[in-house]
Amino acid sequence: MILILGMLLDAALGEPRWLWSRVPHPAVLMGRLIGWCDTKFNKGNHKRLMGFMTIAELCVAAAALGWLIQLVPGYALDVIFLAILLAQKSLVDHVQAVGDALRLSLGDARRSVAMIVGRDTKDMDAPAVARSAIESAAENLSDGVIAPIFWFAMAGLPGLLVYKITNTADSMIGYRTQKHEEFGWAAAKLDDLLNLIPARLTAALIWAVTSRAGFAKIMREAPLHRSPNAGWPEAAMAHGLGIALSGPRSYDGEIREYPFVNSDGKRALDADDIDRSVTVLWKTWGLTLLLVLAIAVIR
Repeated sequence: MILILGMLLDAALGEPRWLWSRVPHPAVLMGRLIGWCDTKFNKGNHKRLMGFMTIAELCVAAAALGWLIQLVPGYALDVIFLAILLAQKSLVDHVQAVGDALRLSLGDARRSVAMIVGRDTKDMDAPAVARSAIESAAENLSDGVIAPIFWFAMAGLPGLLVYKITNTADSMIGYRTQKHEEFGWAAAKLDDLLNLIPARLTAALIWAVTSRAGFAKIMREAPLHRSPNAGWPEAAMAHGLGIALSGPRSYDGEIREYPFVNSDGKRALDADDIDRSVTVLWKTWGLTLLLVLAIAVIR
């Protein structure tokens, strides 16, 4: 019941600006803590060990916090924390904003998509903007919705908070740069492990609500992605919408020649394709809610 109520609350309210403009969002607090750890411990000759100890201690602290919250009588806090740490409504809003902006002007669309992707956006054409938004929709559906639901179902608030602190750490220090390749190694590997099942589950859910291709095609193309997990929801979205995703893109002024997923799919993407991806987000959320209800009834 907690999971159902949390999903519904998140879908209804998302992240209200009136609240988070006044108090810091838990994800922001996590980011500040990880940033402090990065400044404090990412130095010396044993960066990988320090990074391992840092993420281990953060996970222990997150699990302990979740356990303490669960000791509070009733379920209100559990529902509230779950809703806050889910991202269905905010994901839909951010992706839809790119589609709406693309209908106004390319400049507006570039500024909008820059808020949700880490690649270079200033020289993107309209199809590249749309492709970036749809890729973000697929990947963040896994990271921000299905994975948190999965880990809450498996281990309650402790599991959810361990996942969120790990995922946040990976997004901040998990990059293979000179500064973070050693210190962020443990966070990146743990994030890969924690997303192993949710990413494939997300792909299966997207496939179930689109059913344009056999799942074998998704299984074959998902490993083409540079990430061991993100390729699964992206491949499912690509085949589900009949479009090509991934492909070449620019980071820090350098073109990366990544292969296309579903290379025979439509490449001249537009705002209508973003709209279709948003529909998939809601259909996948709805199917997930039905599955959670079914499991609750059975149990």
